Amino acid sequence: MCGIVGYIGNNDSKEILLKGLEKLEYRGYDSAGIALRNERGIHVFKEKGRIADLRGIVDEDVMANIGIGHTRWATHGVPSKVNSHPHQSTSGRFTLVHNGVIENYDLLKREFLTDVTFVSETDTEVIVQMIELFVQEGLEVLEAFRKTLTLLHGSYALALLDAQDDETIYVAKNKSPLLVGLGDDFNVVASDAMAMIQVTNQYLELMDKEIVIVKKNDVTIQNLNGDIISRVPFTAELDASDIEKGTYPHYMLKEIDEQPLVMRKIIQTYQNEQGELTINPEIISAMNESDRVYIIAAGTSYHAGLVGKQFIEGIAKLPVEVHIASEFVYNMPLLTEKPLFIFISQSGETADSRAVLVKVKEMGYRTLTITNVPGSTLSREAEYTLLLHAGPEIAVASSKAYTAQLAVLAILAEVTAKSQNIRVDFDLVHELGIIANAMEVLCDSKELFEHISREFLSVTRNAFFIGRGVDYYVCLEGALKLKEISYIQAEGFAGGELKHGTIALIEEGTPIIALATQESVNLSIRGNVKEVVARGANPCIISMKGLNMDEDSFVIPEVHELLTPLISVIPMQLIAYYAALHRDCDVDKPRNLAKSVTVE
Repeated sequence: MCGIVGYIGNNDSKEILLKGLEKLEYRGYDSAGIALRNERGIHVFKEKGRIADLRGIVDEDVMANIGIGHTRWATHGVPSKVNSHPHQSTSGRFTLVHNGVIENYDLLKREFLTDVTFVSETDTEVIVQMIELFVQEGLEVLEAFRKTLTLLHGSYALALLDAQDDETIYVAKNKSPLLVGLGDDFNVVASDAMAMIQVTNQYLELMDKEIVIVKKNDVTIQNLNGDIISRVPFTAELDASDIEKGTYPHYMLKEIDEQPLVMRKIIQTYQNEQGELTINPEIISAMNESDRVYIIAAGTSYHAGLVGKQFIEGIAKLPVEVHIASEFVYNMPLLTEKPLFIFISQSGETADSRAVLVKVKEMGYRTLTITNVPGSTLSREAEYTLLLHAGPEIAVASSKAYTAQLAVLAILAEVTAKSQNIRVDFDLVHELGIIANAMEVLCDSKELFEHISREFLSVTRNAFFIGRGVDYYVCLEGALKLKEISYIQAEGFAGGELKHGTIALIEEGTPIIALATQESVNLSIRGNVKEVVARGANPCIISMKGLNMDEDSFVIPEVHELLTPLISVIPMQLIAYYAALHRDCDVDKPRNLAKSVTVE
């Protein structure tokens, strides 16, 4: 959600900034802008819409070796050119980009800035106007920046330019992600290492309430008291080629196709030399010492957590609760004596989950993050981390990260069980290998899923997904995928709940997508399908081989019944993809959505 880039060095910053913003498009945005500083002052270019629209207005004749850029996802004020970043102080001396939400911006306006005429509706403009005010009152720029930060309540990642200083970008963060990248005779600023991976893979992590003075040959980190902080850079493990679409028309389709490779990478990464699955022994000890696991997540990761509960309880025999992060942080349930909190997040930057993490750490509880991004905030701040090794996921609608989350949760469950001498009645390495092969079969069946999408979803405004047991959790994810990218109103339901109210919504031709991969409830879910067909529904049954019947629309390869969510979700992903394609929707960047939700 929103993205920041910055560059200071010897080269023209314009194209570096624009390319960096293009790498951040996956985060979600509604407008974009850059500010370039040269001997003639600061030149600001910003526009509502895509980076391509911004490129069209940037003056190619403006050369500058220092600049900042931003992609905005509207929080304060409608998407518009005037509300887009960068924002400037009244005199034009200071120019600022900001991610996050300043909760007390209106109070600050009334207390400090009653004489200022504001151009935008944003909280960001309050910050840059306050910096100018304190400089006008006699403070040096760094001290004015520091004083402003001490007055802000909320989340922020900031990059500031001073028209009177061609040697510095002032940077700060609190809760919102931000990195400083290191180069030879240049340095960069980025919300995500992916944005600047084409120029450097060396990055400094920034902690909350730190200030960074970025020059082309020097980076100084301070806390709000002015104390200097030393920190060793880390290497961002990204391959620039992994971020490209290649021959694919969309990132989402590429990422769906990458799932078999991701499964094999996970197997390889979590195996020891003896071919056994292994996980950091400290994590397994934390699992064994807990009396209950609390999984905290949002969106697709929450759905993965629901399946993960089945894995951990079914394999490791450890009780699990799954909670929506945004609800848990304000409405915490009664906890057990020795809980372990597991945070699931593709980006590792989910603000709601981080709010829970901060709270439970203060309470002294143990924490584990499962994420795709090493060095992310949730990874850095939790006691332990398990990485997904899925590679960059660019499309807003998650696909390969979801199945990677399921695989890692299954491995965690199995290793925990074996550490307690709990019998596991299958070889997980072998089963995950079967799943990788089954994924390839499904990914090679795109034409069938395009046909299913046309037959069932071409003209509808709504659709229902039904399943029982673990299939119900996959249906929740299937419905989310469809509504995210095709804008079809879609809901997932437990099959047995239909008659308790939902069946009233069934009309002639209403599409019903039903999953049938669990032998114990196979006949039950088919009975639910008959109930809706009797009321005019148009049913699409996706079953597993061995449980299939003549009327089924598609049969997925047979895998271990407990692990079916790893492959039953792929038809859901592809059906949603083609439904969006048929409706001319922006598959990778659906409206109103962001990849990383970095504000509460």
